[in-house]
Amino acid sequence: MTDKSKVKKTEKRGLNDFLVSKNVVVKPKRYFHDSMSAMGIALFATMVIGLIFSTIGEQLAYHTGYNEFTQFLIVVGDFAMSLMGPAIGIAIAFTLDAPMLAIVACAAVGQMGAQFSGFGIDTTGGPGGAFISALIAAEFGKIVYKETKLDTLVTPAVVLVVGGIVAKFASPFVGWLMESLGSVINMSTSWHPFFFSIIIAVVMGLLLTFPPVSSAAFAIMLGMSGLAAGAATAGCCAQMVGFAACSYKANGISGFITQGFGTSMLQMSNIIRKPFIWIPPTLTSAIMGPISTCLFHMTNNPEGAGMGTSGLVGQIMTMSDMGFSMTVFGEIMLLHIVMPAVIAVLINKFMVHKGYIKYEDYKLEEAM
Repeated sequence: MTDKSKVKKTEKRGLNDFLVSKNVVVKPKRYFHDSMSAMGIALFATMVIGLIFSTIGEQLAYHTGYNEFTQFLIVVGDFAMSLMGPAIGIAIAFTLDAPMLAIVACAAVGQMGAQFSGFGIDTTGGPGGAFISALIAAEFGKIVYKETKLDTLVTPAVVLVVGGIVAKFASPFVGWLMESLGSVINMSTSWHPFFFSIIIAVVMGLLLTFPPVSSAAFAIMLGMSGLAAGAATAGCCAQMVGFAACSYKANGISGFITQGFGTSMLQMSNIIRKPFIWIPPTLTSAIMGPISTCLFHMTNNPEGAGMGTSGLVGQIMTMSDMGFSMTVFGEIMLLHIVMPAVIAVLINKFMVHKGYIKYEDYKLEEAM
């Protein structure tokens, strides 16, 4: 080995060691699983909860008239939704273990990433722009932290400059890409509702149960709406209610509630051990997608499309999009809860009868 090769190898090892010492480690889990989960939490705490507050305020105002209480709910909801960008920035920086100076500065970076447009692209960055801007800025903040005696000045300055550059140059493209992809999905579902509703329901249902990707964040980033959002909701509900119903014998009522109205991710360890248990809820998603879209024409908004029955957010958002009526309520009960439970249980019984799976395979205590 030549002296130059040794020098380059030493320099590379030195850089890697420096980045590791700064906790800047490029790993898919950190950037996709952890950071995407953090963004999902930020979106839920601002966009989703804010929209619920605003919707409740508007519905109460419609029935009882505007007053201080309804106006308060609407203002709180609208304000929470407007702070989606800063919430994403803080959540990403915190998850990446950035120092406090960088975390606080990432609040501004998240807002820049969400709001900036330019270079011939009218679309703003949105959640995707906030995500990429905050992620890169936070890592640079970690790199420069404690490298000078002027941390209080240097660290936030670097975070803001790097984040601002990414927000200006990359965020508009990310926002445009997400919006374009979402538009294609929404239009495709309108053109070919049967075929595309199956794909959307299955994919979104799988994402809901698969921890590395947040189905809620994915739906909001894409701006999934209309029939496509309705199919996504049906697919997510089929996963949650399907797993809850199929595992009732193994986990009882507490397991049913935890999975049916909390998260089906709890079954992930069991799925790894016995992949066949993912078939009943997934087939149920494939069945419920076209039923929801083609027969009942169910729709939803981006904030509810990827939530399923978690906290009943998907159902609240469906009523927000379709209207608050007994007819819509009945359709929601049938398509989001009753039918998924019945279909999944029937498929599960068939697979148990054939010996592919056992009821014990769903036992949550063994997964923890």
